[in-house]
Amino acid sequence: MAKQAVSSTYDKALRLNLDEEIYGTFAEIGAGQEVANWFFRASASAGTVAKTISAYDMTMSDAIYGPARRYVSRQRLRAMLDHEYSILVERLAGERGDRSTFFSFCNTVRARGYQDDGECHGWLGIRLQLKPHGPPNDILMHVRLLDHENVAQMEALGILGVNFIHGAFHHRLSLEKFVGALVDNLPGKRVEVDMLKFNGPDFRFVDNRLCSLQLVRSGLTAAAMFLADGEVVQPAEALYKRSIVLLRGSFNPVTKVHLDMLEQARTVFSRDLSPEESARRMDLCEMTMSNVLREDAEVDHLDFLDRADALQALGKNVLISSCPEFYRVVGVLHRYTDQPTGVLLSIGLLNELFKEKWSAHLEGGILESFGRLFKNDVRLFVYPWKNRRTGELVTAANFKAPDHLEHLYLHLRQHGLVVDVPCGDEGLLRYTSRDLENMKVAGDDTWKDFVPEIPVRAAVD
Repeated sequence: MAKQAVSSTYDKALRLNLDEEIYGTFAEIGAGQEVANWFFRASASAGTVAKTISAYDMTMSDAIYGPARRYVSRQRLRAMLDHEYSILVERLAGERGDRSTFFSFCNTVRARGYQDDGECHGWLGIRLQLKPHGPPNDILMHVRLLDHENVAQMEALGILGVNFIHGAFHHRLSLEKFVGALVDNLPGKRVEVDMLKFNGPDFRFVDNRLCSLQLVRSGLTAAAMFLADGEVVQPAEALYKRSIVLLRGSFNPVTKVHLDMLEQARTVFSRDLSPEESARRMDLCEMTMSNVLREDAEVDHLDFLDRADALQALGKNVLISSCPEFYRVVGVLHRYTDQPTGVLLSIGLLNELFKEKWSAHLEGGILESFGRLFKNDVRLFVYPWKNRRTGELVTAANFKAPDHLEHLYLHLRQHGLVVDVPCGDEGLLRYTSRDLENMKVAGDDTWKDFVPEIPVRAAVD
C-alpha cells in the first residue's frame, strides 16, 4: 500500500482556515506566537482566528491567568485553557454558537534563551467542541524541544502546534494517525512527546494508557508513564527528586514472585537512604516494547491493558519504554531525577547483561555498557533463582560470570554495585512466568497458586 502524501504545514493551516465551523483563540507564552503565525501566513485566517495573545511578562501573565508556582507546567496550561475558552464562549456563543465548533489553543514553553543551557520543553493543549453547542474536551501534550538554537526550536514548535490542532479536528478517531501526524514536516529528531492525554465527555472511551503506548511505539519518546490510579503523567513531573526501584519484566502474568521481588528490594534499598529519600521513593514496573508486541509487530491492546490493569490494581506505577538495554532505560530515568536508583532483576537477566550482543554497537563494548549503567548512583538488586536440576539457590554471591568478565563482576560486587536481595518464600521459585502461562493454556489450575489475587479496581476516568 502506497504511503499517503503528507500535507504541508501551510496546507494544514489553510484547510483549518477554510473550515467555516472551526473558530477559536490562541494564547502562547515562551517561544513567540509561532503556531498562530502559521494561520496568518495561510489565506483566510479570519475564518479561524478570533484572537491571539502572548502574555510574556510574569506580572501580566499572573494578572490574566492567576499566580503560578511554575510557569511551564500542566497547571499553568489548564489555567490558560480555562480562561481563554470561557471568554471565547461567553463573548461569541450568542453570535455564532449555532454554526461554530469553538476551540482555544494554548501553550507555555521554555525555549533556548541567551546563554541558557537548561531543559527546553513545553505544554500544549487544546480545548474544543466536536459539534456546535457541544461540551468542551481537552487534549494535552508535553514536548521536549531538541534543537540547539532558539530559532530552530520556535520553528519546530510552530509546525508541531499546527499538526496538533489539525489532528485534533481530523485525526482524533485514530490514535495511530493522530500520533504519527504530530511530527509531519519535522524530519530528524527535533521534538520528543512524552505525554498525551485526552479528557472530556466526547473522549470518555479513550484509554490514555494506550496513548502512552502509541507514543513509545511511534518513536516520539523513549518512555511514557502512568500511575497506579491510571493517570497518565509526564515522567519529569512524577519522578522529580525521587529515588527509584525499577523492576523490568513482561508481567505476563503478574506473579507473586514480582511482588516479593519489590518487597524485598525496598527493604534492602532503603537501608542506605535517608528518611526523606526513603519517603520519596517510587517503585516502577517497566515493560519494554518487545514485551507488549506480538510476533507480527501489531500491538495487542487487550493484552497490554490486561497486564497494566493487573499491575495498577496491585498499586504499581507503570513505565513503557523502547529501551532494550538496561543502561538506556536508566539514562532516561536520570533525565528526570538525580536520586539513587535500584534496578531489580533476576539471575536470568543478570546473565543477559554479560552477553556481548547488548553492547556490540558501542565502541567501548561491554565496559562502556557497564560504565553507562552505573554512571549515576545506580545499583543492581539481584533476586535469586533455583536451579531445577541441582536444587541449588543461585544468588548474586555465587553467580558465575563469563570467564573473561569474572574480574569485572568481582569489582562490581566489591564496590556494592551488585547487591543480593533475599527471597521471602523459596517455594515461589518453583515455576517461571512462562511455566505459569503454559499451565494456564493447558488448563492446569496450579498456576493460580503462584499469582496474586487481583483486587477489583474502579474504572479509570
